Amino acid sequence: MAFKALDELLDETIQLPIGGTVYTVPAPSAEVGLRTQALLNAAAVAADGGRVDEQVLSDAAERDLYRDVLGSAHDRMIADGVTWPALKHAALTAMVWITQDKAAAEKFWNASGDPNRAAPNRQARRARSGAARSTPNRGSTSGTSGPKAAAPARRKASTPR
Repeated sequence: MAFKALDELLDETIQLPIGGTVYTVPAPSAEVGLRTQALLNAAAVAADGGRVDEQVLSDAAERDLYRDVLGSAHDRMIADGVTWPALKHAALTAMVWITQDKAAAEKFWNASGDPNRAAPNRQARRARSGAARSTPNRGSTSGTSGPKAAAPARRKASTPR
């Protein structure tokens, strides 16, 4: 079996509908993809209170990341007068696509970027999974189990002769 041409295997765009127009976001260059991945990794480390490579953040701050991740769709959105929240959501969706995959980007897009809207609530998750409606009582955790052993038989007292 031979390898197929990669461009035949990959769908290298995402389609983002905004205000009746569908914007096609092309795949970023390898440089933009790597920089986006490094930036999001640094943001995750910073959010967890870790030390961040300041070079990564300063490089990202110097460049127009939204323009880079949206590619040609960015200029078209600007020309069409797309609002800032819509442009920002489109760029963040593209970043999710770049760093994860198309399915994750679609979830992010459809949840308006709100992770609470993306994840079903607890009751819906339980209903789908068939989980118990209530939690049964826990059994003993004393470490003993099974029936108790019978007490040893008592010896009869011997009578003096």
